[in-house]
This record gives sequence, C-alpha cells and structure tokens, in this order.
Amino acid sequence: MTRMQYTCSVAMGPVDQLVEIARTAEEVGFDSIALPDSLFYMEKQAADYPYTPDGSRMWNEDTPWVDPLIAAGAMGAVTSTLRFYTNVMKLGSRNPLLLARQVGSVANLTNNRFGFGVGIGWAPEEFEWCGVPYAKRGKRVDEMIEVIKLVLAGGMVEFHGEFYDFDRLQMSPAPGKPVPFYVGGHTEVALKRAARVGDGWTSAMMTGDQLAETIARLNTLRAEYGRADEPFEFQAVCIDKFGVDGHRDLAEAGVTDNIVIPWVFDGLGFDAPIEQKKDSLKRFADTYIHSGWQEN
Repeated sequence: MTRMQYTCSVAMGPVDQLVEIARTAEEVGFDSIALPDSLFYMEKQAADYPYTPDGSRMWNEDTPWVDPLIAAGAMGAVTSTLRFYTNVMKLGSRNPLLLARQVGSVANLTNNRFGFGVGIGWAPEEFEWCGVPYAKRGKRVDEMIEVIKLVLAGGMVEFHGEFYDFDRLQMSPAPGKPVPFYVGGHTEVALKRAARVGDGWTSAMMTGDQLAETIARLNTLRAEYGRADEPFEFQAVCIDKFGVDGHRDLAEAGVTDNIVIPWVFDGLGFDAPIEQKKDSLKRFADTYIHSGWQEN
C-alpha cells in the first residue's frame, strides 16, 4: 500500500492568510493544498446545494473566496515542493480556451506542481449570469475537458465539436509535464467521467463507508474502460474517520489523499487567527504525517 498523502483545504478562510498557510504547510510536511471555487453568492438560489442534507449553502454572502488559479500562483511563488489543486473548479460557466491559458500558466509558474480538479457546477445562476446555458451542461463539460487537455498538450491544434469550434492554434509554452485532471462528483455519470478521462477522483463530504463503496465502484469502472493499471488518485473529504485508526481505515479503503482542515479539528473557525492555524498545522503534522503510523 502506497503512503496516503495529506492535503490542507483552505476553504472559506481569509484571503490574506493563504500565503502564510502555504509556507507553513510545506514546512511541516503537507503534500498539497486544496483550493475551493466559488464565483459569487446569489441572494436567492434556484437549485439545492447537493452536498448538504437540506440543500442549503454552508457559507453566506460575506464568506471570503479567491480565484483558485490565482491563489495557486501566489502560493506557489513562496513554496518549492507543495502541490496545489482545485477542489474543484466549476467548469460549466467558463470558457475552455481561457481556462487552458490559465491552467497552463499556473502549471509553468509552479514548475508542474498543479493539478486541475474539475466539476460541472450546481447553480443555474453561475451558468446563466456568465452567459452559458444551464442545459446540456454535462456534455458541454465533457467537451471542455477534451479541449483543455488538447491545448495543454502543446503544438498546433484544432477542434470542431458540438459546443466549441476553432481552427489551428497554439498556446506556448506548454506545461513541461501533463497536468493531472481530477474529476469531482458523486453521481454515477460523474464517476464514469472520472474513470474514463480522469487521473483521479475527488470527493465532497462523505462517510468512510461511502468512500469505500465509491472507490470500489470507480475501480470497477476503470477496469471496464481498460484503465485499471493506470495511476489514479482518490482524494477524500471524510466526515467520520478520525485518529490514527480512522486514517488507517481510509488508507486501507484506497484513499490516496486525505483532505483535511486541521484548525477545524481543533475547534477553531474558518476565520481563526493565522498563528492559531499555523499551530494546528504543526500539531496535525506531528500526529499524522510524522508519527510513523503508515510504516507500522
């Protein structure tokens, strides 16, 4: 069993803390930073948020967000080994050529320490108010992923699809290594997308049992697509597996990357002072990253 990695999520925290969190996370041994995505807060929502029991959002109009690609560039500038990935960027309301330019830039500026976590987006407002239809969003995102991968691979390319159409073009420089794509979502169609075109799958909040079941399903799907032997990451946000024994359970279930918010485990809020968050990062690292439990 390969070592389970640890990622610190910076969801809903003050923007002016991000750079210092990145520095500290790298110093204490975290592998990655997970960067959330939200375009705006609409006063009235037309659809339920899919990851809470009652469909309500876990944030309000004053909750801070920053564009995850810009955050990755800023945090990458003060680190040298820490990886960054969007968790996840909602593609449906965006343009694939513009995203290809941005993702390629971040990959180059961070020396290939960037992974692209992608999803569709759940809010009709984010589509319509950004000038993109909400209808056929799944098929459109499938085509977007194809376009972005094509452009990032380098060289002169063209594309003629149902939603996007362009003649020969090239974006330079191409990233020195392929940018990994991590597909989010819990539905069967999302799992099939991850198994078919992803380098990994990333969860929202799930129980350990749900994660184990989903990982097993993804492995079945990957085999059906002939990709069982290819490297694949399982990035998990688990709500009920704690302590060394809980983390061992996750690793045994197949989780390759455990996404955590250490200060929340210490009873601190998302807006806790930066020094308290740094202490939480160090304490978490001592307890899990450097404790040697994965060697036992």
